[in-house]
Amino acid sequence: MSRGTVQNRKSFLNNIAEKMGRARVDHVERPVYKHRPQWDVYANATPDELLDVFKEQCQHIHTDVIEVEKSGVAKAVAETFGRYQAQSYLMWDDPRLKDVGLDDRFQEQMKQLDVDTFIWDPESDENIRVAEQATVGITYSDMTLAESGTVVLFSSSEKGRAVSLLPETYIAIIPKSSLVPRMTQATYEIHQRVENGERLPSCINFISGPSNSADIEMSLVVGVHGPVKATYIVFDDE
Repeated sequence: MSRGTVQNRKSFLNNIAEKMGRARVDHVERPVYKHRPQWDVYANATPDELLDVFKEQCQHIHTDVIEVEKSGVAKAVAETFGRYQAQSYLMWDDPRLKDVGLDDRFQEQMKQLDVDTFIWDPESDENIRVAEQATVGITYSDMTLAESGTVVLFSSSEKGRAVSLLPETYIAIIPKSSLVPRMTQATYEIHQRVENGERLPSCINFISGPSNSADIEMSLVVGVHGPVKATYIVFDDE
């Protein structure tokens, strides 16, 4: 993917500075704040305590949480398929999903149960159609925010954002080690990656359970902008 080219930046910024009646500033030092309360929230929480916070928040956002060992992820996914009455599922082309048991053997077992398997294919023009028709979308959480019950997904050509958006129901596979207290730590991690020169995806999704909207007369409607139901499967990887 080619990177965009910024044109006329200098003249554009000079014009703004002139209209504001002040000199152009090419570099702004990041302020060092005396008080940073955002870092104090759950600062000393253990992984188990963060998980408790996460589970409690998920009750408020209408999201089921299942805790398993790594060896139990595939079974938990299959049981969730049963609750969702899944006829098909679409998942990222992600080696981490295979590593937790959603591999060729699992896919063959699902086939025997008449549950169709689809893997996101960056070379296919059928991805969106498949995502629209799949009962379940499955992704792997890159970071997980305990305070808000949020999974953070780094999109890529193999990890299409439609997988978590278009299917009727959604499953997130969450390693326990990915839990951080809140948005503060997640955005800091993203910033550090940028500072280190890492090429980040153009789309980073923060997903907090199924789609909810109360824009009209404060009446809650589920599934307007995404999945109607969501299940988080947390496995112990420590």
